[in-house]
Amino acid sequence: MAASAQGISIQLDSGTFKVLGWTPPTTAQNWSSVLVVYAGAGDVPPLAGSHAVENGILVFHPRYPISPGVQYRAVFQPSGGSKITKTFDGPPRDTTPVARVTQIYPSADVLPSNQLRLYIYFSVAMSRGEAAQHLHIVDENGKTLEGSESVLLRGEELWDATFQHLTMTFDPGRIKRDLTSNQMIGPPIAEGKRYTLIVDRDWKDARGVPMVEGFRKVYRGGPALRTPPDPKLWKVTAPNPKALAPVTIDFPAPMNYPLLMRMIRVSDGRRTIAGTIDIQRQEMQWRFTPKEPWVAGEYQLIVDTDIEDIAGNHIGQPFDYDNFDRVTERITSKTTSLRFSVR
Repeated sequence: MAASAQGISIQLDSGTFKVLGWTPPTTAQNWSSVLVVYAGAGDVPPLAGSHAVENGILVFHPRYPISPGVQYRAVFQPSGGSKITKTFDGPPRDTTPVARVTQIYPSADVLPSNQLRLYIYFSVAMSRGEAAQHLHIVDENGKTLEGSESVLLRGEELWDATFQHLTMTFDPGRIKRDLTSNQMIGPPIAEGKRYTLIVDRDWKDARGVPMVEGFRKVYRGGPALRTPPDPKLWKVTAPNPKALAPVTIDFPAPMNYPLLMRMIRVSDGRRTIAGTIDIQRQEMQWRFTPKEPWVAGEYQLIVDTDIEDIAGNHIGQPFDYDNFDRVTERITSKTTSLRFSVR
């Protein structure tokens, strides 16, 4: 029922539930049985939180903030007294559009015909399970690639922990030359043709609000990239000593952006050097700037051999190659190193 006519009421004030018009007893009480708060309808468990008597008022502090769009039910039942129930609406949902596509990787305008993955970066957390509906690739005539000509594995959305970075994979069966899909349909991207990647404005963020605007990026199909990355062909430019100039690696072909950010580190032989990584030249240059000025001496660039180019080839192994090693033999990460001197 609503608040009692005796003057006792339950209020929600700045995210805290309070019982007004009632004087808590001075003896120890199990307050969690006196004031209980639920979120949503039906048989749901009570909200987690803490009870206290503050300035003579019984209060309940939820462990987590009150959520927009949720209805809360507070039940107050003192020993020997009547039950009082009151419902509250959480704060109104913010429906202001804020989501945008901030970057697409690869960032170049040319994709090899055996392109393996696309990485789409959003400005805020997005809703899941929407890619099949709101992510399209159309040909130069504006026709969506679908059905037997599908190029993306629609059921395999891979998000980072923040739900802002989405990985979409091109159908590997279209990429590997010895597989039926490749032989019958061809590669996902045809050399010389133009394609447009479209992200619909209707794609909703994690709040259920559509994006500020849609996104389009035009690509041209290029030749297949099947030569594995070879660190011997990478150009390392050493920095000047006693400065914060970066050490750089220039690659002969574009590399996988997320892997560049985490699969190369700098060591002085004793410890990993702290600093920041920056990727330039459309994923063809890796730059590392140390947190502290360089000290003259010898350094190593430690590279995980699972690092890939944009076609999924990694050091010493093209994507076309099927590796049947036992799983136990693949758990241990392997690395290679490139040396440079600061003098």
